[in-house]
Amino acid sequence: MRLWVSQAQVDDGEKDGLTSAERDEPARLRRENRCLREDVDVLKRATAFFGKETR
Repeated sequence: MRLWVSQAQVDDGEKDGLTSAERDEPARLRRENRCLREDVDVLKRATAFFGKETR
């Protein structure tokens, strides 16, 4: 319970420290990065497939 109160104080600007949004950002960026890498992989495979098909 004390940790929640302390984090609420940080989020409200009453106390120094990382806000909840700042703590969550690295995980969000990792998820986004993983999705983007998957998209690039799909596009590479599609390019290779259609490149062979047109020859």
